[in-house]
Order: sequence, then C-alpha cells, then structure tokens
Amino acid sequence: MSRLAHIVRHPIKSVGYEEIESASLTKGRALPFDRHWAIAHEAAGFGAKPTEWASKRNFVRGVAGHQLMAVQAQTNEASGTVTLNHPRANPVTLDPLAQADQLIDWVRPFWPDTRPAPANVVHLPGQPFGDMPDPYLSLLSLSSLRALGHRAGRNLSIHRFRGNLWVEDWPPFHEFDLIGKTLRMGGAELRIVERITRCQATTVSPKTGHADVDTLAALDQAYDHQDFGVYALVTKSGPIAINDDIEVL
Repeated sequence: MSRLAHIVRHPIKSVGYEEIESASLTKGRALPFDRHWAIAHEAAGFGAKPTEWASKRNFVRGVAGHQLMAVQAQTNEASGTVTLNHPRANPVTLDPLAQADQLIDWVRPFWPDTRPAPANVVHLPGQPFGDMPDPYLSLLSLSSLRALGHRAGRNLSIHRFRGNLWVEDWPPFHEFDLIGKTLRMGGAELRIVERITRCQATTVSPKTGHADVDTLAALDQAYDHQDFGVYALVTKSGPIAINDDIEVL
C-alpha cells in the first residue's frame, strides 16, 4: 500500500519551505499555515491590501527571485512567528505582519532590482495565497520525481515543486489516473481535482538558489506536457501524519 512520505508547507508564499510531521486537515480548507502570508510588490493590482484571493503575479516569487527558492522556514504556530534561514543570510525570527518591514529588508537581497520592489506583507483570514483561488492542497509522487530526475540526469529535490503531500509507492505519474477519485490518508479524505502545470521556478535548486535543471524541457521531451503533481480538495476533516497509509476509495 502507498504511504504519505512528506508533509510540506510554505508559510510565506515563495519564501521558505517547511517539512512537518503531522497536520490536522479541515474539509474545504488548505493545509494549515500554507501560503498563510505573502509579500506583495509595488505593482500589485490590489493596492495596499487585498480583500480577496489574488493571483501570483502580485507577489514576490521564486520564479523571478531565484534565491528565494533556497529559503527554509520554521513556523511557531503558538506565537505566530516564522524563522527563516538562507545560505547567504543570517537567520531571522519574526511575526510577518507585525514586523513586515524587517521581513521585507531580509528578503530584499534575494529579489532582482529590475522587478517591482517588495512593498508590504498581506494576510487574509481563511484564504491562503496559493496559485489557485480554491483551497487546494498539492499532492505529488516520489516515484514520479525519480522518473523525472532520471530523464533530467540528476536527483531532484522535492522542494523544487513546492508540494504539500508526497506519496511513496505509486507507479510513476499514477496520480494523473486518480483525478476525480477520493483518497483516504490518516483520518482525512481528499478528492483529486486536476493536474498542476509547472513554471520556471522548478528549474531552480532549493539548495543553491540557482537554475540548474531544465525541468520543463525534461517534462516536455519525455511526456509532451509540463504537468507535475495534482491538486486535491479535503472532503473529510481529520489528522494526517508521516507514514500514514493511503487508500484509493
């Protein structure tokens, strides 16, 4: 039987990945603290603060600031603070909203001067800043990752793809066959909704912050598409944890 191998969240959109051991999923909600905050740039279309979900083009992102892909995060849920680490910076612990200026100053060296500058930190209660307006979790397969890495000629980190749930022991790209079906993991159930089409951010190493593998070309050449992973919607609330069995219902 397949199992849940990794749970990953990204508390600040595109600024840090964080592996966790367990989580409590809620029906119709995203992974807790995933894309909980985001850093808007000066050209954001919503002014100082959004009143609803806003698309990724409004935010500081790894596709433009490659060094952001090398940020690691650790969230203190009780205090609402996040600790950020980067190989080229001193660690910092802060409240992203209350200490927004400090967060922006920390991020600024990793953002190109040719892009609209980081301007403010935003948060909407109950609405994460994922790439889709729906409260999806992303679900990916380690066997698919190994297959793509073989095509690309090197091992690939899971953190290139900013996924939430990583599954072990499926055949490569079996997740595409599960669209429309429901999975049970731990005490929760999730319905697989659609494929995820990838962008240039996946070409960047989360270890170095430099583009080093053309993942999109590898997908195109091997599979005639640029899709990797699927979106899932929580249909039954419950806890999940690393090594939970995964059952297709």
